[in-house]
Amino acid sequence: MFYIIVGSITFIALILLIIVIFYNKFQFSIVKIEEAEANIDIYLKKKLDIIKRCISIIKEALKKKEFLNEAEELNLDVLDNFELNKNLNEMSKIMFKTIDDNDKLYKSDSLMKILNEYNENEIELVGTVKFYNDAVVNYNHLIVIFPSNIIRLIFGYKKKEFYSHEKREIFEILKEEKEEKKK
Repeated sequence: MFYIIVGSITFIALILLIIVIFYNKFQFSIVKIEEAEANIDIYLKKKLDIIKRCISIIKEALKKKEFLNEAEELNLDVLDNFELNKNLNEMSKIMFKTIDDNDKLYKSDSLMKILNEYNENEIELVGTVKFYNDAVVNYNHLIVIFPSNIIRLIFGYKKKEFYSHEKREIFEILKEEKEEKKK
């Protein structure tokens, strides 16, 4: 009888230990994901600010009243980071196409400084997105493997989405333009 009680207590302790270990793994992954999300949020807001500054210079240089006005209309309270990232990437493509099509914009030192800042922000954003995606891979791995998938059911954890981030190599374009002007 004593061995049955000790065996039962040992079994229950082992189960509780497994639950605690995998619960802590989930919590660690969640903390990493939340940290990455907070950093992504910062870099996306900075990207929006940089795009707005570029837009004002482009409008002034090209004497345009209407150019990417949707940047001012973005409601950050409604959009999640995935949607904001998608919108900013679309605006960036339009902005860079406009810059590529207008040589006089390359002569603007203030625009070039802002584009350098944009590139630095993009490098940081790409690194943070990679960190986020790596953390999500670990988290989603815990969701599907045994025995952590049982812990997932107990605590109601759900799979997370990945970021798909397209990096624009702005300096290659700028470099080509400068080389052409030197010749």
